[in-house]
Amino acid sequence: MENRKKNEHVKCTVSQCRHNLVTDPYCSLDCISVGTHEPDPEVPECTDCNSFVKRDGCC
Repeated sequence: MENRKKNEHVKCTVSQCRHNLVTDPYCSLDCISVGTHEPDPEVPECTDCNSFVKRDGCC
């Protein structure tokens, strides 16, 4: 199992992501990439965490 530490600057509640700590609502990455799937994003739902990686054995 990899040794991951909480990045207190990046909160995350997506437990399906490999970088989420699960026991604490934070990401373990030093830096994340945020993008969009819309040509003209206007609301938070238009944005995506491009650093998302599906957790092995999840869901």
